[in-house]
Amino acid sequence: MPKAARRLSDFRQSKGQGIRAVNELAKAKPFLKWVGGKRQLLPEIRAVMPQSFQRYFEPFMGGAALFFDAQPKKAYLSDINDELVNCYLCVRDTPEALIEALGQHYYDKDYYYHIRNLDRDKEAFAALSPMARAARLMFLNRAGFNGMYRVNSKGAFNVPFGRYSNPTIVNEPLIMAASRALSLAQISCDSYLHVEEVAQAGDFVYFDPPYMPLSPTAHFTRYAKDDFAYEDQVRLAKTCQILHNKGVRFVASNAYHEDIKDLYQGFAIKEIKARRAINAKADGRKPVSEALIFNRV
Repeated sequence: MPKAARRLSDFRQSKGQGIRAVNELAKAKPFLKWVGGKRQLLPEIRAVMPQSFQRYFEPFMGGAALFFDAQPKKAYLSDINDELVNCYLCVRDTPEALIEALGQHYYDKDYYYHIRNLDRDKEAFAALSPMARAARLMFLNRAGFNGMYRVNSKGAFNVPFGRYSNPTIVNEPLIMAASRALSLAQISCDSYLHVEEVAQAGDFVYFDPPYMPLSPTAHFTRYAKDDFAYEDQVRLAKTCQILHNKGVRFVASNAYHEDIKDLYQGFAIKEIKARRAINAKADGRKPVSEALIFNRV
């Protein structure tokens, strides 16, 4: 039996072995691995965010760890990455179909590069269904190196194959729990700038942008086709000031960097330690300083 057929057959058999029951018990958490994800820092973030608020906004949603942890009743999630947004919409609206589509993928190096390279032909890639694109992103996330999301200057995904002993490609309980948590959330493909117009006094915004690099070589290149440059960091700090003036609470994560401290003068800045796993060598994954910037209104 071909690998793809065997993988799908194994997945379908598993559906009758109690997974549906586990779904009801699974706690919602990120369904994607995400470089810079905040699961390890949730206690630190929760300590400085407001205990109550009207609406929750997360305009750099990534893995959305804080959203899944807090599970606010009124949430607005957004990102400029249209592939990521499409994946979230499929998880929210059609999780069973997404699980079925993801079950057709299997862990193999040659197959990984075949799926990865689909976006080299822009016309053919645009013809893929939203479901096929969402399943592709989730497969690449599970089978690629360290769960990275990185594109080249042409917008083509270029993360190398990851070496794992037995990666889980289909995690049905995780997807179903995420779908339930997202069921009432509004999800859109937008710049963070839109929160300046829509957030109001009593709302809360969490910003987790691409970080200010600590050195000229610190970036792992691009998350989207366009880099998040210093000018964008300046504009984000201005957005935080605008929100503060409106009576909106915010927390922003970033590198603990002198430029960041200068940009956010007047706001509280807390230094915290985080372990990051981008480095290919384990001994290069030492804790680094990060900044939590927040206001009080």
